[in-house]
Order: sequence, then C-alpha cells, then structure tokens
Amino acid sequence: MSRQRPGVNGDASGHRDAGRVSVFLAVAFLAVATVLGITVDAAGKYRTKQRADNLAAEAARTGGQQIDIGLAVSGEGQFIDVPAATAAVDHYFDDMPGVTGYTVEVAPDQQQMTVTVDMTYETTMLSLFGFPPGIPVTGQATAVLRTDP
Repeated sequence: MSRQRPGVNGDASGHRDAGRVSVFLAVAFLAVATVLGITVDAAGKYRTKQRADNLAAEAARTGGQQIDIGLAVSGEGQFIDVPAATAAVDHYFDDMPGVTGYTVEVAPDQQQMTVTVDMTYETTMLSLFGFPPGIPVTGQATAVLRTDP
C-alpha cells in the first residue's frame, strides 16, 4: 500500500480550495469599488459645496451693491435698497445652471444681506450601489456694507 502525500490544500489532489480565490477577489473588488465610489462622490460633493458658497458670495456682493441712493445722497447713511438688491440677486440667478433654489435675507438695519444657495450634486458612482442619485448641498454668504474710508 502506497501512501500519498497530502497536497498543499490538505487533500491528495490539491483541489480542495479551488474557487475560493475567486470569491475573495469578488468581495475585495466590491469593497475597493465602494471605497472608490465614496471618494469620487465625496470629492464631487465638496466641489459642489464650494461652488454653492462661491455663487452665494457673488450674489450677496451683487445685491449688497444696491444701496438706497436717495438716503445716501441726502446724507442719512448708506442702506441696502431691499427691492433693488432682491431684483439684482434674482437677475444674477436667472438661468444659473445647477441652482435649485435660493433665499435672500436683508438684516433689519439694512447693513448686511445673506444669500443662501441650494444645489444638488448628482452622484456618479454611489448611485450604482443603490444610494440616492442626488445629494443636496447648501452654500451661504453674507455681504456687509462698509462705509469707512
């Protein structure tokens, strides 16, 4: 009677673990793809947040430049002209791609205005894994009137 030496995988033929590497690689690939998807979409959301903040700052500056000329000329001070500022921000956001909404708030003393911009980042990778296709992003900026020389 001859004795066979066991194979590398514990049996005489050496095929006991056949196919297990394929399962491991499939699971590892799925994990790497998920991490890659999170990274790509996190960077995309961050870029969209930066864009929303920049648009809010530009719109706030545009609206903040609309001062009440009558009060300024008469020497009563510089105050934001609320209807003109709101109209300027509305005009700024006319047909602005990617903006889903915005709000304009002028402080009671009419010395500052805050613009909040809503946008949506459309996921590229995570939607393949069942995550929602759009992530809401909000940007905000405040413009303050400066009257000092």
